[in-house]
Amino acid sequence: MTATLLATHRVEKPWGRHTLWSGFADPAADGEPVGEIWFQTPGNSAPDLLIKYLFTSEKLSVQVHPTDEQAQAVGLPRGKDECWVILAAEPDSTIALGTKAPVDHETLRAAALDGSIEHLLDWKPVKAGDFFYSGSGTIHAIGAGITLVEVQQNSETTYRLYDYGRPRELHLDQGVAVSDPVPYVPHPMPGRVSDDRNILVEGPKFVLERWEGGKRSITLPEDTTGWLIPLRGEGVVDGVAFQAGQCLTVEGSADLHAEVGSDLLFAYPGDTRI
Repeated sequence: MTATLLATHRVEKPWGRHTLWSGFADPAADGEPVGEIWFQTPGNSAPDLLIKYLFTSEKLSVQVHPTDEQAQAVGLPRGKDECWVILAAEPDSTIALGTKAPVDHETLRAAALDGSIEHLLDWKPVKAGDFFYSGSGTIHAIGAGITLVEVQQNSETTYRLYDYGRPRELHLDQGVAVSDPVPYVPHPMPGRVSDDRNILVEGPKFVLERWEGGKRSITLPEDTTGWLIPLRGEGVVDGVAFQAGQCLTVEGSADLHAEVGSDLLFAYPGDTRI
């Protein structure tokens, strides 16, 4: 078993915040707001998954991601399915997922140009503890006042459809082409398989589990990497200590011991739980 504590990369964003989350140092009051914290694997490797924290004070752009097939058709390694575990949210916080009703691509493009796309989207209220899976092709936008963990395919291919008048590039041709502008259908959640093991996602691109504290054995297939994301608490895996706000990659087999009361996410690529 090999456990590796990952380095963090702080990403400044205009929609970010100066007050982050337990385990992360706040940026200076006169500094740029931080919107994302990425966990980076050592060296030049490009692993299957990427783990991030997001901290929002404004709405993020309306965007969409391609499927693997669409991405590879234009020379990119993979598409982007992603999911979000909501850690905290203001009372009026929302996330847009899908459209209220099916629309054609011509209507979608026109709405992106004149800003009415905001009113086509289905804005859903969110609260701490919520979970959403956003598959490739799903038009989406994360709202203000939210702290979340994002687990995604390791791709930064994002097609921006609308950005509330901010001076950033849009990608209407590419974005409209890969969009599936229909109402959002929640991804099936298998649920609990034991008292301390809850399956949030089981494929098609990755599995995400939520674990409680205690002792457990981890066994991963050969050439498979897992990502351990402690949301609360602390512990040890393969002799490497961890605490909330960190992320580790794990390989092979080993024992994990997390203090009682811990809250852990564990992600790995594929469509079948280990």
